[in-house]
Amino acid sequence: MFLEWSLLTILSILSVYLFVKMFYFKSITSKEQRNNDLMKLTLQEAEILIRKYQIQLQRALGNVDILSDELTKQKNELKVLKQRNTKYRQETDRLNNKIKALEGRIDALI
Repeated sequence: MFLEWSLLTILSILSVYLFVKMFYFKSITSKEQRNNDLMKLTLQEAEILIRKYQIQLQRALGNVDILSDELTKQKNELKVLKQRNTKYRQETDRLNNKIKALEGRIDALI
């Protein structure tokens, strides 16, 4: 009889212990699942933000390329204008020298 009670008591205690342990691990598992779900959501939001900033960066780089092209065009146009200005100055100097020469001739004739 004592053996039966002992066996029944040990089995009862063991079953209660395993039952409590089962709920403990079940709660830990559910917490981990919630944490994993939250982490997945956070990662998805981060991926969305990364895509958004990647698109903005591509647009900005495109704008930089456009601005670089415009700057190159403006530099080339400035070079052309400087060359024209130099040519016009030379021509003006030549014409001024001609005028002075003609004035000198006119003065000589008078």
